[in-house]
Amino acid sequence: MATDLIERIRTSLTEKRTAVAGWLETASPSDRQIQLGPASEEQVRAHLDTIDTCMHRADLNELGICEVCHEMVNARLLEMDYTSCVCLDHFSQAETHSLEMELDLAQTVQRSLLPQQIPETPDLEIAAFSRPAQLIGGDYFDFIPFSDGAQGLAIADVAGHGVSAALHMASIQALLRTLIPISSSPAEVSEHVQRLLIHNVRFSNFVTLFLAAYDPATHGLKYSNAGHNPPLLLSGEGNGKASQQWLRPTGAAIGLVEGITTGEAAIQTQPGDILILYTDGLTEAMRADGEQFGYERLAQAAARWANGSSRELVQGIRQELLDFTRQETQADDVTLIVCRITS
Repeated sequence: MATDLIERIRTSLTEKRTAVAGWLETASPSDRQIQLGPASEEQVRAHLDTIDTCMHRADLNELGICEVCHEMVNARLLEMDYTSCVCLDHFSQAETHSLEMELDLAQTVQRSLLPQQIPETPDLEIAAFSRPAQLIGGDYFDFIPFSDGAQGLAIADVAGHGVSAALHMASIQALLRTLIPISSSPAEVSEHVQRLLIHNVRFSNFVTLFLAAYDPATHGLKYSNAGHNPPLLLSGEGNGKASQQWLRPTGAAIGLVEGITTGEAAIQTQPGDILILYTDGLTEAMRADGEQFGYERLAQAAARWANGSSRELVQGIRQELLDFTRQETQADDVTLIVCRITS
């Protein structure tokens, strides 16, 4: 049993190292800036060092050996955090309670998921569109209320696409559906997800995540942007006159750097404001000559359609994307969400 577990961990570490090192080698400067947020490339290298250390310990048959009693640590604990080197028996009561809660949360990763639903609320008019590059994809969005009643808005994108990305995104969805209803802070949720997945043997990739909490009573919006493409906030009357604000990353993508780097920001919105969430499959969609749709075209399209309903704005941006690419088959998943503040 222990040998099988170590082999699974070794395979996962190899996949994770390939994904993170590949990102470090090939990511464009703009992708690095977005997906790292305020974190540094040194933190990515620190994460690779942790992976290399664990792989070396596996080669020496030392991975998962308790530093106190020199016995094998609990298998569930090692699967959740492959850096674990102390048995549960040697934790304090408070540490044991906290860890048992995280172990229980980690189990939700394997559970069945309910389909996404767009909430019907008088405070927000929401429309959404999502299209995978293959039959299934790695994009995800959801609308989950926080514990204080704030409306949760989530969008995420696993590196890559297809079956592997979809399986990883199922893990993210399960965790968010568990954590958001018992939390009041987007940053708290993002940090918890990072802690649960950064050394998890079953999570071999990284994911960008934007998570926001909208308070209809105050029109306040708190958000944590873990390396995700910056959402666009339009304020004003539309017709090209709306002011634009990009909600830039407050931390690095989940699973990309060692340590906890997520942060939180807050903005004040007004009735009529429009928040546009999307994945990079939209802005990086290419036409035949290699030119990308880009942020500027997205902002211009949003301003042109800002006077319509949320559904019409989604349809307008989609049509401009199709006109630009001439309906070329896209290499990445595309997700677009429009949220209009209505009261």
